[in-house]
Amino acid sequence: MTSSELPASIEVEGLVKQFKKGPRAVDGIDLHVDPGEIYGFLGPNGAGKSTTVLMLTTLLPPTAGTARVAGWDVARDGARVRESIGAALQEAALDPFLTAREHMRLQTALHGLPKGERERRGDDLIERVGLADAADRKVGGYSGGMRRRLDLALSLVHRPRILFLDEPTTGLDPQSRASLWDEVARLSREDGVTVFLTTQYLEEADALAARVGIIDNGKLVAEGTPAALKAEIGEPGLEVVPAEDERRDDMARVLERFGDGECVHHERGSIGVRLQGGDAALAGVVRALDAEGIGVASLQLHAPTLDDVFLAKTGRSLEGAGEDEEEDAAAEAERTAEGVPA
Repeated sequence: MTSSELPASIEVEGLVKQFKKGPRAVDGIDLHVDPGEIYGFLGPNGAGKSTTVLMLTTLLPPTAGTARVAGWDVARDGARVRESIGAALQEAALDPFLTAREHMRLQTALHGLPKGERERRGDDLIERVGLADAADRKVGGYSGGMRRRLDLALSLVHRPRILFLDEPTTGLDPQSRASLWDEVARLSREDGVTVFLTTQYLEEADALAARVGIIDNGKLVAEGTPAALKAEIGEPGLEVVPAEDERRDDMARVLERFGDGECVHHERGSIGVRLQGGDAALAGVVRALDAEGIGVASLQLHAPTLDDVFLAKTGRSLEGAGEDEEEDAAAEAERTAEGVPA
């Protein structure tokens, strides 16, 4: 039986999470993830990404709807789900006083691997994630990237069919991020592992995911391959940095005359707009800015990106959007109150 003939690794219908004293963090989403697929789940902080992962990994009960993971219902068959999945969530549960090898011994024992296999499996995974030279160092001295890679290795001890990665590269340097991307891609390509990846990094989803879903305010607002979603946008984006910061508002007013929608003010100081008319409109933008006496420090025209998709679907840029941590706090409070297994 081929992967396309196998039942879905993740099947979600009408999934809802309403916190008792908080927001409706997940609002009736539907998802379908095929075996061996890398599925990117995009959205800003507070959009419902982490709450969705907590439900799919049985760490938080749904309010309504259904979710099946590896063929098991997350509400009724929690133990079966947990046997089938690996999870590397935002906070790695690592003991700073243990070495990577000691973590592996503990994890392989907890998963009931035969004694003769434990050391071999642990050493293989440590080697796979590039930590062989640091295997006998205490984890307290590890960098952030090394901790993330060890957490990934620990989640693979029992050879899970499905792997949940929740913001796996947040805070990592480019080299560590690229190393983790390579390992995730290899797991899907060579081992057939299904990967459910939540991220705020658009380039991460673009590089790894076969399909992406965009969640905003608890609702799935777009889904498809990165190429198909970007093709829906069509118009290129124009990003301009004013020579004088005090002319930003004036520049935005000029750009909006040529744009398809409102301008976006990026944290890095630039102003972005989707440009109606494509490349041909660029000369008119330059002339209009010159006529207003607005200097330009830099100007860049780029093809549609996933951030453009997010902007078109939600009216705002993913970059820096939704820094609300209320969702995570509510999830943790309810999880603790209900004694959901970790």
